[in-house]
Amino acid sequence: MSGPDSGLLLELLGEKLVTAEREEVDVQSLGSRVSMLGLLFGCGMSAPCLQLLPSLSDFYCKTRDRLEIVFISSDPDQKKWQLFLKDMPWLALPYQEKHKKLKLWNKYRISNIPSLIFIEASTGKVVCRNGLLLIRDDPEGQYNCLEFPWGPKPFSEVIAGPLLRNNGQSQDSSTLEGSYVGVYFSAHWCPPCRSLTRVLVESYRKIKELGQKFEIVLVSADRSEESFKQYFSEMPWLAVPYIDEARRSRLNRLYGIQGIPNLIILDPKGEVITRQGRVEVLHDINCKEFPWHPKPVVELTELNAVQLNEGPCLVLFVDSEDEGESEAAKQLVQPIAEKIIEQYKAKDEEAPLLFFVASEDDMTDSLRDFTNLPEAAPLLTILDMSARAKYVMDVEEITPDIVENFVSDFLAEKLKPEPI
Repeated sequence: MSGPDSGLLLELLGEKLVTAEREEVDVQSLGSRVSMLGLLFGCGMSAPCLQLLPSLSDFYCKTRDRLEIVFISSDPDQKKWQLFLKDMPWLALPYQEKHKKLKLWNKYRISNIPSLIFIEASTGKVVCRNGLLLIRDDPEGQYNCLEFPWGPKPFSEVIAGPLLRNNGQSQDSSTLEGSYVGVYFSAHWCPPCRSLTRVLVESYRKIKELGQKFEIVLVSADRSEESFKQYFSEMPWLAVPYIDEARRSRLNRLYGIQGIPNLIILDPKGEVITRQGRVEVLHDINCKEFPWHPKPVVELTELNAVQLNEGPCLVLFVDSEDEGESEAAKQLVQPIAEKIIEQYKAKDEEAPLLFFVASEDDMTDSLRDFTNLPEAAPLLTILDMSARAKYVMDVEEITPDIVENFVSDFLAEKLKPEPI
């Protein structure tokens, strides 16, 4: 693999990184020695982050001729950050680079710590969304170091092998070819999982009745085979055998699963249609919009409001419960959203904004109160919950030009944030 593009690294990380000894390292100097970057998002005050250090340090020492890890801190206290940094053999983004840190947290939509994402240094392309599973599955670093740099594998290769029905019958994963597939990460011990499963059983049957080629594969996170069998007995679909822990782990790594329940919907070629299968199933009870291709602009509801925590979100508030007014607002924002999504898709990147329209209801009233927004409507905002920042455009009339200029100024970092 060719060396990384120093321009890309400079854009991602800035000009300087620091060592545990507080020595500065030129980002451009990484270009001659690494093909992969590990971005470690964490906090020196976090027990899970501290527990991770020994195994990650061992792994790093075995791969550092090809890999550099960069610590991106969320520490509110610089002294805590300095103490944590002392135990690290790798590099860190300088503590004062708070703006750069925030951009990285938003770019990779980090919601949990610790998180470790591996990217190709030459392209910035994500190779592994959940590097912690790599370390957990191979603490000695022997197998994974041999496999390094773990180029992305297709679903058909990762899922390959026998799959089970709850009656004990087995069928080969090749039978999934040509079908839409829901990869369902779930466990009996998780109450939200059990609630979703009840709805998903009905959705599965309805989709089948509609004549769609659709299958679901359970990837269990149960703590025992007995619990797995009990839970799986309620399901009419397939499952990865519980004893095949390696394959279950590879699927978790492939999709960067950090929490359950999680339902990933794939097209017949094994490409991801949506990672928000849970939201779609609960929203579309009659499955009329299956296979749930993402919409550029969606109506904000209690079910999808969790996405507000995934990164910056444009939210256009309308002062009405009327569906016609909400639809008109969506149509106003949609061309701008589509343009942004296509621009970043061409670079093989996720769009830096999600786009919502919020009608008048109790949930949006609570959101306005929490973010201390004015009562005006229509009201155009960008909310960045992770940064606890908001950007507000309070004008009498929202036009396409106003929305486009507002988004452009935000992406160009011309807007001044207000605290949430």
